[in-house]
Amino acid sequence: MNALLDNTVLSNFAVIQRADLIELVLAADAATTRAVLEEHAVGVETGRLPACDWSRLAVLDVTDTAKHLYRQLRVHLGRGEAACLAVARTEGHRVFTDDRDARRFAMQLQVPISGTLGILVLAVDKGILTLEEGDHYLGHMIEAGYRAPFATLVTLLR
Repeated sequence: MNALLDNTVLSNFAVIQRADLIELVLAADAATTRAVLEEHAVGVETGRLPACDWSRLAVLDVTDTAKHLYRQLRVHLGRGEAACLAVARTEGHRVFTDDRDARRFAMQLQVPISGTLGILVLAVDKGILTLEEGDHYLGHMIEAGYRAPFATLVTLLR
């Protein structure tokens, strides 16, 4: 099962310049869609996001099987979110998104979801980051505009 990352998640890790955390946490399961990479590139080109190397992520395309669902989702979601959800639903993947509308549709479609906080928590659980490091990165993401429901990861750790 691939972990399809949308631009909200990629952007948060770009802001802290830690694209490597995604690979360390999700390993070979980390993937995205061409639409997400295109959205991210626009953010870089317009100066809203720092450049980040996402070349290690597998890139999945919207298949013919997923196109109908993609078109339905595009009425409500951006290209990247719609592509991630359509591919995840038709191919049995999970989606990592922080977009509220995308998460709502994922629940309706019964697509497993997580997000930025999930990756940070897994990084702490796996010993890749200390709690302090995770909270430090979360703080930087919040300063950059991430609307996290928690200011510390301790709330989410088991």
